[in-house]
Amino acid sequence: MRAFPDRPVVGVGAVIVHEDRVVLVQRAHEPLKGEWSLPGGAVELGETLADALVREVREETGLDVLVGPIVDVVDRIHRTADGLVEYHFTVVDYLCEAVGGELARGSDAGAVRWASAGELGACGLAPETRAVIDKAIEMSRGRA
Repeated sequence: MRAFPDRPVVGVGAVIVHEDRVVLVQRAHEPLKGEWSLPGGAVELGETLADALVREVREETGLDVLVGPIVDVVDRIHRTADGLVEYHFTVVDYLCEAVGGELARGSDAGAVRWASAGELGACGLAPETRAVIDKAIEMSRGRA
């Protein structure tokens, strides 16, 4: 169970960059329901981080990705009003490249979109998410 866990859940996130645009997903489920974030999710037992990321991105966005280097590792901890840990994800975010498929909302997403660097401020991203995206865009510029 992911709500009120007895230990952190390992997750993966994809920063899919193309020409200074990134793929964002509007979450359809808690935590972060209704908020824009990066595609990704929990790693399943027996799955590598890269395999989990490829699966999650395909399920949420319809895209096939090439998993690149790690951008950052972030703890996402959500507490109840009385301080109990409701969710704790340790997320490994990767720089990714779309190599196939077509952008389309999957069952775990309320919506999906490409967003330019200039549009990110209006998306209400968590500060940690914005920092990871900014870092990934800089990394992608260095790879071009």
